[in-house]
Amino acid sequence: MRVLVVGGGIAGTVTAMALQRAGHEPVVFEARPTGGADAGAFLTVMHNGMDALRAIGADGPVVESSFAALGVELVGPDGATVSTRQFDTGGLAGPRTLTRAACYRALQTEAQRRGIAFEHGRRLVSAVSGEHGVTATFADGATASGAVLIGADGLHSVVRKLIDPAAESPRFTGLTVVYGYTRARGLPAAPGVYRMIRGTRAAFGFTTAPDGATFWFARIPDVERPRAELAAVTPAGWREFAGAAFAGDPLPCAEIIAATGDEVYGGHSYDLPETRRWSTSTMVLAGDSAHAASPAAGQGASMALEDAVVLGICLRDLPDPAAAFAAYEGRRRARVEKLVAASAGQDVGEDRGWLYEHHLDWDCRITP
Repeated sequence: MRVLVVGGGIAGTVTAMALQRAGHEPVVFEARPTGGADAGAFLTVMHNGMDALRAIGADGPVVESSFAALGVELVGPDGATVSTRQFDTGGLAGPRTLTRAACYRALQTEAQRRGIAFEHGRRLVSAVSGEHGVTATFADGATASGAVLIGADGLHSVVRKLIDPAAESPRFTGLTVVYGYTRARGLPAAPGVYRMIRGTRAAFGFTTAPDGATFWFARIPDVERPRAELAAVTPAGWREFAGAAFAGDPLPCAEIIAATGDEVYGGHSYDLPETRRWSTSTMVLAGDSAHAASPAAGQGASMALEDAVVLGICLRDLPDPAAAFAAYEGRRRARVEKLVAASAGQDVGEDRGWLYEHHLDWDCRITP
């Protein structure tokens, strides 16, 4: 079965690999003109995300492009450590930290090595379902046809609106998130852990890569601003905005921000608490197009990876796409909506086994 995958990010690329493993012919259509580009953020693939990658033999490239995160240290506004928590891996692979661009490159390179076709510069504008499948039309006038179309096109998904024109729009979380990288010497080090700091006005986190680089982020309460206004903010503007949120705090946050050069990026945080319709008989959503969480739980990438594998298994075992899509949604909706709700409250609870210990077995069969 020829499958059109819209979106060449984490969800789309891994979905394509899962579909190929399931015996289908995926083609990935990506709006960006080249692969591996992003807005500068970094991410952590948690235990469950690494488990999903391992289910289709795609964990190796991510491990090679990342470094291990072994735990979390919580620090209060006065600079004192409140608690520490080591990640209980229990034999599970993960978590791994890497830039989003590095993750894209690793996964896209692996998918192309497996013979999966990518077409860049293809921004979807519409899709029409017919008796023999679905035909997609792109902004450059090109068209493509397949048996089904998978919308892995992110938070502002076109496919979501094609499936349901009245679909819910993403919800602003009230936070702007700024990411940065610095190789400045003399900064506090947090090798192998994420040091999470609660300032008087905002939250900050950082970790130290094996090469000495500091990866940091700040979650800052803010009002929603137009996307064009955010896009116009310079690196210096983001440094000033983030630094002001920690000015006067007895913490290293402002020092780390000030030591950062032009590798600083920002944007609003959104979530998608519920998507009423995930599919039609020929189209289905995966990753952030179906569900998006605030970054508090660090599970966005991992949930997208789980989606990809489960969708591949369902389309392998259930030849009727509508039945496969229903089985996929039935296995995913409750879990991801629980995660979105917990992340919105910025507390997934002390017992994280339901998140981290989620295991996907590629050899498990699904019956109608």
